[in-house]
Amino acid sequence: MTLYDRLTSLMNPPERYVFTGEPFWDDEHISSQMLAAHLDPEFEGASRAHAFIDRSVEWIASVAPPAAYPRLLDAGCGPGLYAERLARAGYAVTGVDFSRRSIDHARRSAERQGLAVDYRLQNYLELDAGGPFDAAIMIYCDYGALSTEDRRTVLRKLRAHLKPGGLLVLDVFSPRAFDVFEEGRTWEDHPHGGFWRPGPHLEVQRRLKYGDDVTLEQIAIVEHVLRARGPRGRAGSRGFRRRVAARRRGRRSLRRRLCHHRRRGPRPPSGVTGTIRNVSCRDGAGRPS
Repeated sequence: MTLYDRLTSLMNPPERYVFTGEPFWDDEHISSQMLAAHLDPEFEGASRAHAFIDRSVEWIASVAPPAAYPRLLDAGCGPGLYAERLARAGYAVTGVDFSRRSIDHARRSAERQGLAVDYRLQNYLELDAGGPFDAAIMIYCDYGALSTEDRRTVLRKLRAHLKPGGLLVLDVFSPRAFDVFEEGRTWEDHPHGGFWRPGPHLEVQRRLKYGDDVTLEQIAIVEHVLRARGPRGRAGSRGFRRRVAARRRGRRSLRRRLCHHRRRGPRPPSGVTGTIRNVSCRDGAGRPS
């Protein structure tokens, strides 16, 4: 089987909302890139642009003022961008996320600023954050990237953590997001490393509509990895392993486009061989079902 055959076979559309159980969000390199994307004030790839977050917090405080809704749960808090602003606005905030790097950063940041935010390392699908809370938020379309069953699960969990009459604030994908989603395949050369891997690699991306308001962004990473030279001085490929990570099983859902400095790479020279090291799938719903 040629490298092309391997790559195209791995880019076959998976079943919707497939999870592999890989510790994707705690990958040392990817989690560091994710945190940097969160903290970039202009980049809307892991979080909203920070100016938009400021306006969002102002709106939340207008519809659920802290005097009436003092205890607030931030489900999927990431590095605390909303939680910190909400704490400064007067809420008693508990933030939940299952990215260890994001939670560690959020705790250090809150301590530096003297903010009393209760951060917990948890998957909100297994939420156990105390309470009851007066309000809860789930921001940046996390809900829209969950499977139908996981949506039911997270809504049950959030409801159980809210007081009677409590308020839930979330945002979702609109039908227009599905309508304007463009299918296609592209590839990029990252000779000096990139979001997914620290070393040289090629990134192949596929964008696909399933036809029922669900879209897929699938990425294959190809690295050139050589074995030690054999007796005849020939280098060989080490083979490949496969890793699939669903878009949203933890924090910030890879937010549509994480690699914000994208460019089309040159076609590789004829005869170049490589190794498929991992495949990442990101799938999200066009609108809630």
